Amino acid sequence: MTELVETVGAFEVPESWQEALAGELAKPYFAELTDFVAAQRAEHQVFPPSGQEFAALAATPYDKVRVLVLGQDPYHDDNQAHGMSFSVQPGIKIPPSLRNIYKELDADLGVPAPDHGYLMTWAEQGVLLLNAVLTVRAHEANSHKGKGWEKFTDAVISAVSAREEPCVFVLWGNYAKKKLPLIDTTRHVVVQGAHPSPLSAKLFFGSRPFSQINEALVEFGGEPIDWQLPKLADLEA
Repeated sequence: MTELVETVGAFEVPESWQEALAGELAKPYFAELTDFVAAQRAEHQVFPPSGQEFAALAATPYDKVRVLVLGQDPYHDDNQAHGMSFSVQPGIKIPPSLRNIYKELDADLGVPAPDHGYLMTWAEQGVLLLNAVLTVRAHEANSHKGKGWEKFTDAVISAVSAREEPCVFVLWGNYAKKKLPLIDTTRHVVVQGAHPSPLSAKLFFGSRPFSQINEALVEFGGEPIDWQLPKLADLEA
């Protein structure tokens, strides 16, 4: 069932997140952010496509978040970004960072890499695939950095931390680790490690984040994540 949405500027906020984020959506910076993104879309190609900025929130409702994986910036090449960190649309070449994530997943849990990079099956199990910045100008990495998205996604992280239900926060790389003060570590588990990009993959490999996540979820009294993704042919069936 599709969640009801509230349109704020050009952004569609899923119903389950509206109460938790209402304070942020009403702040002046968010109105400025919506104007900035609208102006960018009028003058440039911007990813992800309009209407997909909050795809991660739509895929993983507020009360269903069990794991939060924080990315930094959307993919900036054609047809890649669709509003979920590290994920690409079915049929798009798997980016290097995600390929390294798959390698570590195989080494950690023996889960073989799929033939695509579409992570919706993880999101539907409660893995919130959140980027710190939710839009980017085509082929210009970090081009929407410092325009207000970070304030908003900090509020998302804080809102998840504020819930009674425990969550596993996954912080890969120095940028993500700076978000640690937003998380109540007395109630939640934080899995930290190097970023899976080729620049730091040597430190990422062997960190076994997926087994750590699942062990924490079981300790919380929940079910582990089934990290095995369906084959591309099954997605298209």
